[in-house]
Amino acid sequence: MNSRKPDRLEAARLEKLQKIKDLGLDPWGQRFDGHIPICEARERCPEEPGTDGETVRVAGRIMLRNNRGKLKFYHVQDFSGRIQLMVSRGDLSDEQWELIGALDLGDLIGIDGALRVSNTGEKTIFAEKLTMLCKSLAQPPEKFHGAKDVEMLLRQRSIDLIYNDGVLDRMLKRTRIIHSIRQTLSGEGFVEVETPVLHAVAGGAAARPFITEHNTLGIELFMRIALELHLKRLMVGGVERVFEIGRVFRNEGIDATHNPEFTMIEIYQAYGDYRSMMDLTEKIIVDAAEMLGDGLVLPWGEQQIDFTPPWPRKTYAELFQEHAGCDMNDTATVAEIAGKLEIETDGVHPDVIVNKVFEETVEDALQGPLFVIDYPASLCPLTKRKADDPQIAERFELFIHSMELANAYTELNDPLLQDELFRTQLDGLDADDSMAKLDTDFLEALKIGMPPAGGLGIGVDRLVMLLTNSRSIRDVIFFPLLKPESNPGDKSAEVTATNSTE
Repeated sequence: MNSRKPDRLEAARLEKLQKIKDLGLDPWGQRFDGHIPICEARERCPEEPGTDGETVRVAGRIMLRNNRGKLKFYHVQDFSGRIQLMVSRGDLSDEQWELIGALDLGDLIGIDGALRVSNTGEKTIFAEKLTMLCKSLAQPPEKFHGAKDVEMLLRQRSIDLIYNDGVLDRMLKRTRIIHSIRQTLSGEGFVEVETPVLHAVAGGAAARPFITEHNTLGIELFMRIALELHLKRLMVGGVERVFEIGRVFRNEGIDATHNPEFTMIEIYQAYGDYRSMMDLTEKIIVDAAEMLGDGLVLPWGEQQIDFTPPWPRKTYAELFQEHAGCDMNDTATVAEIAGKLEIETDGVHPDVIVNKVFEETVEDALQGPLFVIDYPASLCPLTKRKADDPQIAERFELFIHSMELANAYTELNDPLLQDELFRTQLDGLDADDSMAKLDTDFLEALKIGMPPAGGLGIGVDRLVMLLTNSRSIRDVIFFPLLKPESNPGDKSAEVTATNSTE
């Protein structure tokens, strides 16, 4: 039993809770049918002051209040918006007026009343009946209309969603963006599937996995780091257009664009290639931007992103030449540049050095949207080579304001070459590297015959960041990963937080 003594503010709310019970009302509410979203109520409200509108029923949380004796004003908010509520003593029964006296900021109530524009021009519901739906025992944060304690908000996302303007809207945009992606792919004939989260082999990407154990079977399992290999198995089985939107897990760092648990979409199209995937990527993102209704030129901090298609395509080699200042095949000059950038080169494959130089000199300069195409083949073990140049892989990455958003290939479906490339890649890897185990089941599936195909992965969280002008991945994930609090007063156990606008 919790014997903690409530503080003064909580004690006052507990007294009002008892008052509601004494009125014979349920302070935690019951089913409340027939209510409409507040945004719809606002749309139905007459435009002219003094004009009586229809009677509506809404439900929401009390956000503001202004008591003027026998006339009281509230602002009530639901997931769709906010509206003013006016309560007059003369319009309510004695019991209803007593209920009004037991209400606090943060309480959830139902309202039946007529729509009208107030004398000050504000759309208002003139209350005829109030229904108690849930008593809030927690005091709203100080200056509740704008909570700013970022560490507290990260741990109590509910408060962030309720009291910080724009947060709930941004998160609802996330759900609409994901819905738009599904609609676009469904319209193109793709089938959505679900594949295992627990893998016997951590494959499909180069990343450190989270490791767990199946107690009954006594085997080590990995939280998936990619969706790729199971989706390709489905293509082998005849699912020619397939996608999955799912959580993937990488046991790596946390920063503005990385969270260890994040949402990916992977898409595979039989009889396509990486050019098919470029067209599809463009359509998915443009459709999502248009669905939000703010046009195709969107803000990004003090800059803008123009999503108007078609988007330019440049080769890896020409961008390397442009920004690094030399041909990527000029090994000596590349090594010299790498030395100036303090990039380790001893015992490192020349193409890996090239890519590290590319990351340092090219990626930060890419504004985009820009498709970077035709990567060095040695960097892409799951990718088909260009027919006229086997040193180049048919791969692209989409960059927008220096952020990698999408990665796609013409998929390699030659099981013999795939086996060879896997084994070459395994040489010299640490035992705990995600790619240090050969996925023989996948190779056996390839031997059955996988159609030539294009494959695509898009980081959903990053896409939401770009479409909602959010500069941190934490701002677009409902519950980003944090260190556990050892106790409420121990700030040393918390992750250092940055303001959500940074």
